[in-house]
Amino acid sequence: MTGTRSVAGAPGPAKWLHLAAAPTFAIMALLTGLDGNPMNGLCASGHAAPLSGMAAMYVLMGMFHLPPWLKLIRRPTAGA
Repeated sequence: MTGTRSVAGAPGPAKWLHLAAAPTFAIMALLTGLDGNPMNGLCASGHAAPLSGMAAMYVLMGMFHLPPWLKLIRRPTAGA
């Protein structure tokens, strides 16, 4: 298998880059959900519910990017 490497074999910061997506989307969902801008409702159905439109999309994207975090949490530590 030339040209393919697992995340574990990635060099330096690239090894941890896959963990950045879930917290980024969580922050984006929080900021979008807490934004009190009434103009955001124009893109949705005319009312701005906390988890409608973009906020809901960011929550779903964050959930889809959780598996790397779950693997990291479940991984046994070297000292145990």
